[in-house]
Amino acid sequence: MVNDTISDMLTRIRNANMVKHQIVQIPASKMSLAIAEILKQEGFIGDFETYSENEKKYLLISLKYVGKLRKPVICKIERVSKPGLRVYSNSKKLPRILDNLGIAIISTSKGVMTNLKAKELGIGGEVLCYIW
Repeated sequence: MVNDTISDMLTRIRNANMVKHQIVQIPASKMSLAIAEILKQEGFIGDFETYSENEKKYLLISLKYVGKLRKPVICKIERVSKPGLRVYSNSKKLPRILDNLGIAIISTSKGVMTNLKAKELGIGGEVLCYIW
């Protein structure tokens, strides 16, 4: 049993990227579905789908690569707020990742969204991770 499902998801994606796997399987949760949706919208992953096996739900994420050498689209994926040390940010101090080339995923009262959308709506929240 994994205590931190977000870290588990990010680690599985990072490991699959390093060995250039096409698909990665992740235990599904509402948070992992929301993060996968954001990654798809921002173009970091190809697609994702859910399936059930033995009454457990899983998320299949297809990773994206570029060029003949199959360079991963996700260069770095980093967990920020951890169970032992939560990191919060208000709307005025939301992080900018590589001059907005990357994204920060923020959990707000309006749902999970990118730092740009949260800034646009004028709300802050818990900074879950950085991706570029």
